[in-house]
Amino acid sequence: MNLNLTLIGQAISFAIFVVFCMKYVWPPIISAMRERQAKIAQGLADAEQGEQRRAEAEQEITGLLQDAKTQAAEIISQAQKRSNEIVEEAKDAARTEGDRIKVAAQAEIEQEVVRAKEDLRKQVGTIALTGAEKILNAEVNPKAHDKILDELIAQI
Repeated sequence: MNLNLTLIGQAISFAIFVVFCMKYVWPPIISAMRERQAKIAQGLADAEQGEQRRAEAEQEITGLLQDAKTQAAEIISQAQKRSNEIVEEAKDAARTEGDRIKVAAQAEIEQEVVRAKEDLRKQVGTIALTGAEKILNAEVNPKAHDKILDELIAQI
């Protein structure tokens, strides 16, 4: 057995094995690697795009929250303004009602004063008649002297 011939045979066998592998084994492995590489690249691109969408969504959410806070502050301001208006309306209504009650009470007091004066005048007239009757020692008829009594009451 010759060492050179063995080496040449092994070299030829190895070359045939390499050609066989390159023709039948490597293409499926290379295509699988390329598919995997494409999937990884697509996954990275999708992740980057998802990150951009997330950042945009966060910005949009921040803007919406800011708008919501602004609207809430505006609504609170309007509610406070309306409550102040309601309080003022109630105060005005209470003042109006108080003034009306005051005017009615004053009118009633004036009527009572007029009635009291009339009663007082009548009583004074009666007392004056009684005094005059005692002075004259004669009975004075109030019905006969109504005109004189009315004049006396008017003077008092």
